[in-house]
Amino acid sequence: MCNQNFVSKKHQCLVLLKLCSSIKHLSQIHAQIVISDLYQDSFLVTELVRFSSISPFKNLSYAHSLLVNSLNSTPSTWNMLIRGYASSNSPQNAIWVLKEMRKRGLKRNKLTYPFALKACAGAEALEDGRQVHGEIVKHGLDDDVYVENNLVHFYGCSKKLMDAKKVFDEMVEKTVVSWNAVITACVENFCIEDALGYFVKMKDCGFDPDETTMVIMFSSCAEFGSLSLGRLLHLQVIERGLGLNCQLGTALVDMYAKSGDVGYASRVFERMEEKNVWTWSAMILGFAQHGFAKEALELFVKMMKNSCIRPNYVTFLGVLCACSHAGLVDDGYRYFREMEYVHGIKPRSVHYGAMVDVLGRAGRLKDAYTFIMNMPIEPDPILWRTLLSACSIHNVNDTDRVGDKVRKRLLELEPRRSGNLVIVANMYAEAGMWDRAANVRRFMRDGGLKKMAGESCLELNGSIYQFFSGYDSQFDLDGIYPLLSTLTLHMKMITFFS
Repeated sequence: MCNQNFVSKKHQCLVLLKLCSSIKHLSQIHAQIVISDLYQDSFLVTELVRFSSISPFKNLSYAHSLLVNSLNSTPSTWNMLIRGYASSNSPQNAIWVLKEMRKRGLKRNKLTYPFALKACAGAEALEDGRQVHGEIVKHGLDDDVYVENNLVHFYGCSKKLMDAKKVFDEMVEKTVVSWNAVITACVENFCIEDALGYFVKMKDCGFDPDETTMVIMFSSCAEFGSLSLGRLLHLQVIERGLGLNCQLGTALVDMYAKSGDVGYASRVFERMEEKNVWTWSAMILGFAQHGFAKEALELFVKMMKNSCIRPNYVTFLGVLCACSHAGLVDDGYRYFREMEYVHGIKPRSVHYGAMVDVLGRAGRLKDAYTFIMNMPIEPDPILWRTLLSACSIHNVNDTDRVGDKVRKRLLELEPRRSGNLVIVANMYAEAGMWDRAANVRRFMRDGGLKKMAGESCLELNGSIYQFFSGYDSQFDLDGIYPLLSTLTLHMKMITFFS
């Protein structure tokens, strides 16, 4: 009779756990479990931890306390907590949970390590990740494809591309996910040629790139501005009949916009049947960054009027960028305020920087300085450098002393950054303060500081050629310089007759 009562209470608690929809409800069920003397039942503890670790209503602190105070927990229960922390804003706690498992002598398995590696990647804990890798080898799990895929991802996120490639190349079994992981690692570490090499090899090994593969490759083309490669990949998407869904379409819009073909980005955007906030934001930002401020703002208004999609932080970055290019200071202020007080989006450093650019481009240097000084967050060197560049254009003689204040603050933050010193030296030279300009140049020379050479890229016949200021490369300069002189003369003539 007592046993039947025990089973009945356990069954009731399990039913309640299945119906649970909040942490408050969970705590009530937990109290009932304790009252019913079922608090050491491993299955019920597992269900409590599962809900508080990986459900939409999770509370990781609650799950943590449940496990720490449990005398009858199983490895799978700890795995759930590691998984929960790995996907949270505090992934370093997952590493602590893994160490606690070791202390308690709990067996780690192939479901433990993938999320532990994800946590190490998120927490930028390279040494902890290497220890996890050692455990994986020790326990003979280095031939599990799921574990190895996460190892590739971890080393890629940790900027250890050689280690990521080594793990991948030594894998006995590979899946499409494996190839995507190593291609992503190459892209995130700015090795576009390696990424392309693995993409080609993937097909040679009989693996068909999936939607995720193509999104990764489009992102790499966008990052490096390789329009011809992007077009070739787009052709493959069409030939393979991959549907232009939201994720793939957004990657295409972003690629074409960042590679300079805003017109085609707009065509892809208009043809997409399904769009999300990232699609709209990519197109708005693409228009804005290429000087099409009117089109960017019109598209933003259209998004707000004709769709149920709400803007996000990237959307407003595009809007502020458009205001900057169009000189719309009042609109910039209005959108900046609406972002926080209407849409509930807290401005990030990049938004403050965009607003400083709006004011700086318009020559409103005092307003920009006041704006920075009133920021609720500490202004970073990028903000001060943005304003100093504006001062060098609009107020060379520094009549209002804004430039001097900005210069002092920037050099306090980054006293040995050569780019800052070059801006300062140029400002002194423009103002005719030759002695001060010479002193800055002398300080750079004596300190061994050199400004990184200006760089430009040219894509020709599928290859990207880099040109550096003051450096004669191996290219045929005899043909380049006369063409450059002709183009310069042509631009001067257009300016003269316009």
